[in-house]
Amino acid sequence: MAKSTRSSKKRVVKVEPVGRAYISASFNNIIISLTNNSGQVISWSSSGKMGFRGSKKNTPYAAQMAAEDCSKTAYDLGLRKVKVFVKGPGAGRESAMRTLHSNGIEVSEIVDVTPLPHNGCRPPKRRRV
Repeated sequence: MAKSTRSSKKRVVKVEPVGRAYISASFNNIIISLTNNSGQVISWSSSGKMGFRGSKKNTPYAAQMAAEDCSKTAYDLGLRKVKVFVKGPGAGRESAMRTLHSNGIEVSEIVDVTPLPHNGCRPPKRRRV
């Protein structure tokens, strides 16, 4: 008895000219997501997706390449203006924003949403290098 295969439809995202850009810059990677105002992802990219490995993933150049890849796709679909939400302490935060702007997507506002503890959990023990 063979199983019937169901073909899944690809989710269609409504692209408006105004949206949001989420830049997550950790110590190991940079992930950039461009969404519409309701939060549906239009395009995304990361420095790992661009082929960078190891310590090269957290460089401003890797962030620039990822932002360029992401913004070209979104620009072709019709995204023109974004509000940027930056999270994390990584190195490529500013270069990713600059690249978005240089590829034709206007940056209207920049918001830092890095989570800060209000003396919650105990931090890990000090590193011995």
